[in-house]
Parts: sequence; structure tokens; C-alpha cells
Amino acid sequence: MAATILDGRKIADEIKNEIAVEVAALKDAGKRAPHLAAILVGDDGASHTYVNNKIKSCKKVGFEYTLLNFPETISEAKLMTEIDRINADDDIDGVIVQLPLPDHISAAKVTDRILPHKDVDGFTNENYGRITSKKPGLLPATPFGIVELLKRYNVPMEGKHCVMVGNSRTVGAPMSSIMSYHENATVTVCHIYTEDLAKHTKQADILIVATGKPALIKGDMVKDGVAVVDVGITRLPSNNERGYTLSGDVDFEEVSKKASFITPVPGGVGPMTIASLLLNTLKAATTASTITTKI
Repeated sequence: MAATILDGRKIADEIKNEIAVEVAALKDAGKRAPHLAAILVGDDGASHTYVNNKIKSCKKVGFEYTLLNFPETISEAKLMTEIDRINADDDIDGVIVQLPLPDHISAAKVTDRILPHKDVDGFTNENYGRITSKKPGLLPATPFGIVELLKRYNVPMEGKHCVMVGNSRTVGAPMSSIMSYHENATVTVCHIYTEDLAKHTKQADILIVATGKPALIKGDMVKDGVAVVDVGITRLPSNNERGYTLSGDVDFEEVSKKASFITPVPGGVGPMTIASLLLNTLKAATTASTITTKI
């Protein structure tokens, strides 16, 4: 039986439509639309693409948005001052800083400068720490999006064995905490240095992979019926018109033959991350949201 594709684009569009309805209701009630500010440093092409996709999504749902594009030479102190200015602006509900930043700027210091209630990426230390609370703040966008995707496809999580491959602060670590504390899954955390990785991945009912290692997970590393979420996306050289192909951390062709559910790359986790940023911005703007999320 073929695996069900966890279509992030489809679910993200559903969420955006739900948000658009809520934003229209806010405006009808005489309230302003949520406002997202995006900070971009430098002229990296990929970063511009990511930010532009977020701005397009803001337009689609009716959010206000502000794009602040600073030169790569901006000092860390100056960037901090700009964040302070946004923090003090009551008309801006959410702030994102597009990563990576230039080497002379500490991403950790900059992201933690954002007020927690405006931190729609969920990267500040306070929001990170509150993941294990029964009343979490703004959740990291990618893990939030993954859980929402699984929920909307009715993938069982409670009591299931979730194996997380990857322990980064942005995905792996918060993802494992959310699955354990909020979804009541039994969680094993692995990474690229785990000895005999296949021994662990074969036990997974839900396998989430975020390592940046193309095609790390092969078909013989999973059991039949596993639900697979592939967070990785890497450009590999190719002779096609674009000059590259995109590869996930999972060998889709092999693993999809055994999985019950699987995300595509692209079109799986990426769109859900943006949808989660929008949900977090809506939450930051109003606590009266009628959109049902499970966390």
C-alpha cells in the first residue's frame, strides 16, 4: 500500500485560509490586522527568497508587514538598536530575523533580544524554556508546524515511539520536547554521531529527521508502517536547467515503499513552517483566535 503524502502545501493553504477569515473578522470589528516585521541582513539570495515567501504569505492572509533590509556591514550594536525600536512599537506584533547572519553578529544574542511575546520564530530563551510548560509561549515554528501537520492527517502520536534524528536547537531539541511533553509520545533522540543509528530508527512509529545529510535514512532503516517527517533540504549539483536538485534527509523512493505517511521534499515541512509563523503572529496579536491548533 502506497504511503499517504503529508502534503504541507495543502495544509498550509488551509491554515492560511483560516487565518484570512479571522483577519477579516478583526477588521470588521474595527481592529487592526496583525503586523509582522522581517529583518534581513545582507544580500544572500536564498535568504531573500525565504523572506519574500513569508511576505507573500502575509499578503495572502491580510497581515500588515514591514521588511527591514540592512547591509551586511551593519554592526551588532546597530542591529540590536533596531530590534529595540521594533520591540517598543506597539503596532508590530511579531518579529523574525532571517538566519544566517554575518559572522560578526551573534545570532543567539540578536534573537534573544526580541521580546518573547513578539518572537514568532520561537527562538528566544524564554520561549524555548517554556516548551516544557503546560502553558507554552510562542513555539518554535518548524516543530509547531510538524505537529500541526501530523494532527491534521490524524497521525496517532500518544503512546507511540517517536525517534528524532537531529538535536539542533531550532528543530531536534524542541521537537523532542514537544512530542514528549505535549503529545505524550515516547521519544528517542539520535543524531549523526549516534552509533548504529538504524537500530533506533527501525523502532520508530514516527521518524522525524533533521540533520542536513542528504538521503541519510534508507529503506532498510525503517519498519513497515512508519510515519516519516523529513525536515532536511539540501541543494545537490545537477545537469538540469536549475543546476541543482533538492534532496531531503530521507531516501524518499526507498522509504515511501514502507511508510504509512511521509512528507515530500520540497512541499512538506517548509510550507508548514511559514504557516506556523503566521499562526504565532496571530497569537501574538490576539488571544481570541478561533483557529483550532492542538498545542
